[in-house]
Amino acid sequence: MEMNLQVKKTRELDDATIECIIEQITRQVLILIQDDSAMPSAKNGGSRTPDICPDTYMDHVHPVVTAGADRVASTLGIAPTDTSVAHFIDHTLLKAEATHDQIAQLCYEARKYQFASVCINPTNVKLCAELLEGSGVPVCTVVGFPLGATPTEVKVFETQQAIRDGATEVDMVINVGALKSRDYELVERDIASIARVCHAGNAILKVIIEAALLTDEEKVIASQLSKVAGADFVKTSTGFGPGGATPEDVALMRRVVGPSIGVKAAGGISTFEDAQKMIAAGASRIGASASVKIAQGSTNGNQ
Repeated sequence: MEMNLQVKKTRELDDATIECIIEQITRQVLILIQDDSAMPSAKNGGSRTPDICPDTYMDHVHPVVTAGADRVASTLGIAPTDTSVAHFIDHTLLKAEATHDQIAQLCYEARKYQFASVCINPTNVKLCAELLEGSGVPVCTVVGFPLGATPTEVKVFETQQAIRDGATEVDMVINVGALKSRDYELVERDIASIARVCHAGNAILKVIIEAALLTDEEKVIASQLSKVAGADFVKTSTGFGPGGATPEDVALMRRVVGPSIGVKAAGGISTFEDAQKMIAAGASRIGASASVKIAQGSTNGNQ
């Protein structure tokens, strides 16, 4: 009788409620997996439950979560049938107040939509690398962000640390003041130093020129210097400057660097139509925090 009552109550839950519960559980388990290293061990007098052993916890739980996440991804929300747009997008969360729960949600969405990467602050690289292990989604982080005004040596250290923590893509901000002072040698050396570290660590480098602060002439010079210094991408904006990406800036940067390196449009891209305009202008990567909305837009007749 009791079992029949439980079944009846379960059936009364609508699909949206069940999906919400599953998603919340998935997110919490992902966070618990990452936080396992911080739990007290029996050796140190902690109260760890014997069957949750630090040596076997990840081995047992991670494959289950991975399998579960794949299954959940097929039922939650609107899963795009055309994932080509998603593959352009760096799913981004760079707010200073981003919590571990929000980062876990970001990674969950990245797995679900197979975005080009997640782009997060350096302090969250380890967490994302853990949560995205085996997913095929790279971890991208930022260096010298958002002003670009830190010394080259500091940017080099940031980059080395980020790669050690699991980043395989680095978005660095150029020294905007040096560029506007026409100290082009410093700007090129700054970029080249980070490029060497990235390539030695099998990571790619995207150079943020913060186009909204530059004249067209300076945008051309910044793009040229980035290409010469060994960058893999040039990127329009941090998203924290006075303006974001425009199709005109993307087109200009694409003309300057040619087809050999990528152009990333970032800042203010919030709809599928925005993304389409940037791609048409020459962008090969999109940076956005509204990634899910953009990806869903590609399946709602906005082709």
